[in-house]
Amino acid sequence: MFGLFKSNPTKKMRKQYDALLEKAMHAQRNGDIKTYSLLTAQSEQLWKEIEALEQGTPKS
Repeated sequence: MFGLFKSNPTKKMRKQYDALLEKAMHAQRNGDIKTYSLLTAQSEQLWKEIEALEQGTPKS
């Protein structure tokens, strides 16, 4: 019953992931490849953390 009020830990992380990808896309469109690569790397790391949480394994 109280599981209804439990928040999904990955929901916030997915929003951050989407925001990072959007910022990366805008950086790429503006020709800022360095920022694009940094944001893409951050988003990939965040995605690995999301997958680890969803699978129930600790992040590495």
